[in-house]
Amino acid sequence: MRPRSILHLFAILLAFAARAHEGMWLPTLLKSIEGDLQSAGLKLSAEDIYSINRGSIKDAIVLFGGGCTAEVISSQGLILTNHHCGFGQITAHSSLEHDYLKNGFWAANHAAELRNPGLTATFVVRMEDVTDRILPLIGADVNANEELRRELVARLIKPIVEEATKGTHYKAVVRPFNYGNSYYLIVTETFTDVRLVGAPPSGIGKFGGEVDNWMWPRHTGDFSIFRIYAGADNKPAEPSDANVPFVPRHVLPISMDGVQEGDYAMIFGFPGQTQRYLSSYGVDYVLNTADPMRVGMRTASLGVIDAAMRSSDALRLKYADKQSSIANAWKKWIGEMRGLKELNTLDRKRAYEAEYQQRASAIDSTVYIAALAELARLYAEVKPYFTARDAFVEMAYYGPEMLVFASSFSPLIEGQQALIAEGKFDAAAAERMTGAEGFFANYDAETDKRIFKALLPLYRQHVPAELAPAILKEIDTKYKGNTDAWVDAIYARSVFTDHARLKKALAKPSAKAFKKLLRDPGYRAASSFFSSFLEKVRPQAAAQALRIEAMMRTYVKGMTVLYPDKTYWPDANSTLRLSYGKVEGSTPRDAVTYMHYTTLDGIVEKHVPGDPDFEVPQRLLDLNRTKDFGPYGVHGTMPVCFTSSLHTTGGNSGSPVLNSRGELIGLNFDRTWESTMSDIQFDPDKCRNICADIRYVLFVIDKYAGAKHLVDEMTLVKQPDPPRMIQLPIHR
Repeated sequence: MRPRSILHLFAILLAFAARAHEGMWLPTLLKSIEGDLQSAGLKLSAEDIYSINRGSIKDAIVLFGGGCTAEVISSQGLILTNHHCGFGQITAHSSLEHDYLKNGFWAANHAAELRNPGLTATFVVRMEDVTDRILPLIGADVNANEELRRELVARLIKPIVEEATKGTHYKAVVRPFNYGNSYYLIVTETFTDVRLVGAPPSGIGKFGGEVDNWMWPRHTGDFSIFRIYAGADNKPAEPSDANVPFVPRHVLPISMDGVQEGDYAMIFGFPGQTQRYLSSYGVDYVLNTADPMRVGMRTASLGVIDAAMRSSDALRLKYADKQSSIANAWKKWIGEMRGLKELNTLDRKRAYEAEYQQRASAIDSTVYIAALAELARLYAEVKPYFTARDAFVEMAYYGPEMLVFASSFSPLIEGQQALIAEGKFDAAAAERMTGAEGFFANYDAETDKRIFKALLPLYRQHVPAELAPAILKEIDTKYKGNTDAWVDAIYARSVFTDHARLKKALAKPSAKAFKKLLRDPGYRAASSFFSSFLEKVRPQAAAQALRIEAMMRTYVKGMTVLYPDKTYWPDANSTLRLSYGKVEGSTPRDAVTYMHYTTLDGIVEKHVPGDPDFEVPQRLLDLNRTKDFGPYGVHGTMPVCFTSSLHTTGGNSGSPVLNSRGELIGLNFDRTWESTMSDIQFDPDKCRNICADIRYVLFVIDKYAGAKHLVDEMTLVKQPDPPRMIQLPIHR
């Protein structure tokens, strides 16, 4: 590690003890804070956590799919993640006949484990600071133009990546940190044969539903189990019956000692995004524009979806994954607004910026003085474009599914003459219809229409008329302002809302047939929504975002210059990070005090027969009644969840929570509602992450599901057994 490069990311590391619970630390820099980690209670070395020369804890940490974390818990490639991280796969394997979502799934042997096309498991092989290979080559003239700067950085990155991966099966990326003040090379190994091994029923894995989401006390067994398969050489291989369970470099031991208030804890995973350094202008946009708008639109769509899911099991299965995805961010944003207001974040940011300007003036730094003024100007100019962008995302990607589906036929419809002339139309049409089969299998036109009706008035309220789809003018002219009538007409006539109509429309291609498709009301609506966004909104929003990025780079660099005694960790960007703190409860509000743990008794207390969010499986009730907890209970109770003061965000879902010896004690799956503002401002007194106690996970696998063969794969440890780092053969 080059001293100069460290300073690009952090100011003086020794100062960070004052707020030890805050921060998402790069594993390559743990050696620099090793003394602080050990003073807080860590009994391992930094090399035990991150090493490129031998197996270490980082070799048991997995990027699961594209947005969650998992961890290796057996020498046969068994990995543990959240139920909500595996939710899409569990749902995909579920049907009315085999409702794994409702009843759970447990593979009795390897042959019964279920493949998941497209699912990946990625390990970090190594990380390297390459700042000194990039920044010195960026001249002042290029640095002033963000587009040119990015083009140059892309060219500089290419040989670094090629050099790192040459002669290997690894992949690599170079990621910017702190808005491009630093750059890190990250070399990875990705496996594509990842199979579902076990998942509890929703009455355990999703217990509490959206009612309890982001809340404490919590009683959710939010876990699922998968297995990584590799080729005979233990390297990544395409999914195949010939593949064998992957042999990892490190396996996390599992502690049977449980947790106590004040115990050291740490989390290792792939946090998605934080905005610790966001300016007051950015906070103002989030707090007073973006969050209120997004919450309002999702409230409207959830009202429709929740009612549909309650009406039938078929709709429940079709919309389970969609509802979960929509509701998660919806509730998070509600808590975020509340937390930012309670912490008075906007005024704090403004006060900080006033002092920042004073310090910049004191050293006569026109660059840093100008950065904040430019940020203020840029946010004022970009607000309508950012608003239109965010409203489009809510409408097109989290609203009526017909819009994206109809738009996906654009290459076929617009290019039909060329495809027919080249003799490629039949193959292209067949490919699109294959995709349509999957779409309509999980689509309900009536529900989709109601979502469209619920969202459209809100969309029109927030998006300036000059940036809105031109087709919406029809509502005011042809339909005399009646949005519902306009939507009804689309769904009654469009082929993209009915599988049979679509098949018929594509059965006999001709110029006449495709002219008709061009006039299809669903296709016209989708085309207008996407063209208005792509032509009028996205270019302006993207260009201004680049300018904001450039000013943020200067602004954040100014922080390290003007406040040299403070600690600066880079915002999360889906790269491997470690946070640490301790197991502890909280007092988030006046007269409200939370203990640090919950038990199975709380599940029984919440049990409401017939309520999909709070119905408890009978077997779990029976096990609690007889106190049949096996070796996992404590003094006649069964611990379920606990909280700790670890700094987490999206992407940390499924991350292992470890004790001072590097043993698994819990599985991170949420934050408390009082913590949802922590992406922007972390408050160590309020912010708590929520974890499934690993003993409850084992209890469900063993005593509830009868899948002890899975527990037998794991390494369970209990003091006074000495701490151990499990070293396994390396086959890379």
